[in-house]
Amino acid sequence: MNSGAKKWMVRSLAILLAGALGAAGVQGQAPQPEKPLMADEVFKNIQVLHGLTVDQFMGTMGFIASALSMNCSECHDLTGASDFASDAIPRKQMARRMILMVDMFNKVNFAGKREVTCYSCHRGAGLPKVTPSLSEQYEAPPEDDPNEVEPVETAIPNAPTADQILDKYIQAVGGAQRANAITSWVAKGTYSGFDTEDAKAPVDIYAKAPNQRSVVVHLPGGAGDNVRNCDGVNAWNTSNGTFLSIPVFPLSGGELAGAKLDAALSFPGQIKQLFKNWTAKFPATTIDDNPVAVVQGTQPDGTPVKFYFDKKTNLLLRQVRYTDTPIGLIPAQIDYSDYRAVSGVKLPYKILVTWTDGRSNIELSEIRPNVAIEATRFAKPLSAKK
Repeated sequence: MNSGAKKWMVRSLAILLAGALGAAGVQGQAPQPEKPLMADEVFKNIQVLHGLTVDQFMGTMGFIASALSMNCSECHDLTGASDFASDAIPRKQMARRMILMVDMFNKVNFAGKREVTCYSCHRGAGLPKVTPSLSEQYEAPPEDDPNEVEPVETAIPNAPTADQILDKYIQAVGGAQRANAITSWVAKGTYSGFDTEDAKAPVDIYAKAPNQRSVVVHLPGGAGDNVRNCDGVNAWNTSNGTFLSIPVFPLSGGELAGAKLDAALSFPGQIKQLFKNWTAKFPATTIDDNPVAVVQGTQPDGTPVKFYFDKKTNLLLRQVRYTDTPIGLIPAQIDYSDYRAVSGVKLPYKILVTWTDGRSNIELSEIRPNVAIEATRFAKPLSAKK
């Protein structure tokens, strides 16, 4: 899918997959979990995917787009007023039938366990291939995707434990004492992604330990701000720069868990407390020819989260996590680079987020540590439209 063809799906999905969370109460009150917004309440003409939250529904659309290498316009009527509810395009009806077919296939053959998905057959193509490829059979296979490396059951001789790898990371960023001495920070820089038409726009980031974070993107052309706020219990996104008619909506499920994780990782000294069931039983792999040590934890919903540490610097290079949808897991990849010392602690100044149908890139120019931040900064945002 070329970048122009992706535009509609990039706009719709990225706002849902790159979030941030916070943990302090507003005006001294402990935050309470917010009721998720349901897709059936927001979107029209849902016939198959009932009972999903807005972010689960949009994540499912992203899974389909990625599996078939398509975009919104290939199933939805985006001419004129962009009628997403219309069934004018036959491919939309076919997609519904395929969802039901795959669901029935898994029920009949795998007792309902999701062993087959859209991607199993399509592999990024609109039509599945039915004839074997001789060139693929006799050519050298492509390099393994490091994101797909899986833990092994048997111990790897002389391999470091998860605790040892994480300890090396904490030491590499400056040590636990220095890392824990930073309890908040405010950053400025540029952001480019779905809601800026990939143009660079000013961004402000606020973070407060243990798990509060706010990202404010100042959209170009007077379109207002996109705000992603977190209070440690809830997370919200505004939808400026997208087709969504929901000014502000809460995240839920895997998106909420992922946003909390990003907020906690704003303070590297906390990484060992994120999960209890760490494992480092992974075979050797590389990222951009750099050998990496892989450590995996498991989120409360059972989905894994992988962390990739440069074996030379011991710094975190990548995080890979997954969000569950009714038709398959959606991967999200966050790459960290350009580490610089902030009060003796190395923090990444570049953060690249890649998900099923797009990317967003943050390049920071400054990070100011231990700045007083009002609790209201992490509260539910307004629509932020000008």
